[in-house]
Amino acid sequence: MKKTERIGMVRRVVDDIERRKAQALATCEQNVIAAQAKLDELESYRAAYVRDFTHRAGTGMSGAGMREYQVFLDRLEEALRQQTQILAQARLQRGAELESWRNAARRAAAVGNLATHWQAQERLASDKVEQKESDERSQQLWSRRTAAHGS
Repeated sequence: MKKTERIGMVRRVVDDIERRKAQALATCEQNVIAAQAKLDELESYRAAYVRDFTHRAGTGMSGAGMREYQVFLDRLEEALRQQTQILAQARLQRGAELESWRNAARRAAAVGNLATHWQAQERLASDKVEQKESDERSQQLWSRRTAAHGS
């Protein structure tokens, strides 16, 4: 098996790994986007709820109603804290996947460069063999013509 055939097999494996790493990175990016959207939604909901609470409190509200609002706002704050943590974890995972993909891409590029180099070497060696064979055929043809004219 030629070096280029061997490196071709390695190149396919390395390219496949790089492609899988890119897919994992894309999935992480989608997770970050979804987590951010959920956080934005919760923050928007909280802002609307606080506006409603402020309006109702200004127009008069019972103590029980105020406690219910406060309990709900506390729950909403906890959900916001949890979603903030989820988003932070998703971003960390994305960062790790990005680094993993970058490493795989560097390896794929290095193997690609090596494959290109080896292919060029094989072409050069093949060209030299062809040139040598061509020179030998020309020499043989010249020798036969010379011998045929000289007899």
